[in-house]
Amino acid sequence: MKRYTPAELVEHPAFVSGLSDLAQVLRTVFAEGPRMAKMLAAHQRWLLSQAGMALHLENGEAGLTIASLRDLITPHGIASRNTVQNFLEQLEIYRFIEVVGKNGRYYPRRYRATETTEGAMFRWYASNLMVVDGMDGGMRAARLISQPQLFRLAHPRAIRSCIESKEWREPPENVAMFMWTEGGGLVVDDFIARIKNADITQKRIDIGYVNIPELATEFMMSRTHFQRMMRKAMDMELIGWSDDAPRSGMWISKQFLHDYAGWQAVKIAHVNNAFVTVVESYGDEMTVPQVNRD
Repeated sequence: MKRYTPAELVEHPAFVSGLSDLAQVLRTVFAEGPRMAKMLAAHQRWLLSQAGMALHLENGEAGLTIASLRDLITPHGIASRNTVQNFLEQLEIYRFIEVVGKNGRYYPRRYRATETTEGAMFRWYASNLMVVDGMDGGMRAARLISQPQLFRLAHPRAIRSCIESKEWREPPENVAMFMWTEGGGLVVDDFIARIKNADITQKRIDIGYVNIPELATEFMMSRTHFQRMMRKAMDMELIGWSDDAPRSGMWISKQFLHDYAGWQAVKIAHVNNAFVTVVESYGDEMTVPQVNRD
């Protein structure tokens, strides 16, 4: 299995097509579990969620605490101490995490991801590996599925690398406009999923008709918030419509796609390289203990 730099990924002719496939998978995941998908749809929540999962996988039965997540997140300016606490409380309310031990007998309070949450994150990791598999004909995702214990070591390694990477923590301005906005990641996934058969060499890349009111409803976003975000993107010339007709086709700019692909390449390089490292280090001999759910 080959390691890649972000530059090597971006330059590969199959990379953008792989991103489109990944975006379509994420759209499907949203349809199956909207509330969980929304937890990853804004970049701050993505960083918090993935950091929490990394700690869960690293600590096993011991779980993670508010303090351990704060220690991982706050040095990088990702979120305040109060935001970290409120985020974990929200995850518990939605049953994405659960208290370790019967009746929360441990102090400080410790949490672990539920089986459903861990399964969703496993699927996310495999889907990202598929992007690289599509480039070089590799079998990374198949290897992960056949040896799911690899996930417990590869995911934390990848996420810690992402958190350490300023290029991933701080998206380019064109991308940040969406990704730091509530639900913005869902909108971008929809746009990128539409470019599968588009001519990406054009200055303006046609993505077909987009029903804005329906999309806002589907993503559980207020129409006012959605329209404000789209108007800002139009003012930045990131998106637009072919003409003024009610069902006119929509386009995204080549520059936006370029910036988005470059940003995604940073994350996918970390995901791939962490997986390759774990496979090379442990191979078929590795044994990783599973979380004990009492």
